[in-house]
Amino acid sequence: MSKIVIREMMEKDIDEVLDIERKSFKTPWSREAFVKEVNENRLAKYVVASIYDKVIGYGGIWLIIDEGHITNIAVHPDFRGLGVGNLLVEALIDICRERGISRITLEVRKSNDIAKSLYKKYGFKECGVRPGYYSDTKEDAIIMWKEM
Repeated sequence: MSKIVIREMMEKDIDEVLDIERKSFKTPWSREAFVKEVNENRLAKYVVASIYDKVIGYGGIWLIIDEGHITNIAVHPDFRGLGVGNLLVEALIDICRERGISRITLEVRKSNDIAKSLYKKYGFKECGVRPGYYSDTKEDAIIMWKEM
């Protein structure tokens, strides 16, 4: 997988990102949400993982004063288990380091053991629960934090 490139997300990537979003989440974000994040939200940074110009994963983070909040990370089902998620998490952590961010947080479904394991690998710790956080299933979210 040495041909994987991590780069900033552009509006032209949104169709492929939406395909991954729909294959990854029960309640996917809309096109409008991604357009707004990429073009209007000055606090947001989004990256994509691509191979031969095909987007195979993406991740986003909001940078608010000295904290980062990971909004979403997803990898196309055909490319899971190949380290793409690792590259995306590393890219978001690098963005935070470059900007002097001291802490990063995220929410993850309580049942998503694969994602929780990935985040723990990078030093995120479970610090709380948001009961019924996910509107589609009322599943709890685990709040995770990483100190930089």
